[in-house]
Amino acid sequence: MSTMNISLPDLLKNFVDEQVSQRGYGTSSEYVRELIRKDQSRLQLRDLLLVGAASAPTMPVDSGYFDSLRQRVRKPQG
Repeated sequence: MSTMNISLPDLLKNFVDEQVSQRGYGTSSEYVRELIRKDQSRLQLRDLLLVGAASAPTMPVDSGYFDSLRQRVRKPQG
């Protein structure tokens, strides 16, 4: 694992310290790692949404489509 040192104004450092103690993180590093992971996930989702928005529609979306989608999601993976 690599180490990265960051400088924060007192206001932000106090905020991080509060989040660590109030939200059950062991260290400020754990808190920052979680923020980075969430940002990575957000960017991944954004990219997927942009790809989907740029793609051509394949079929009309109606209640039958959503019923089928729900069935596939609820079906046990095996």
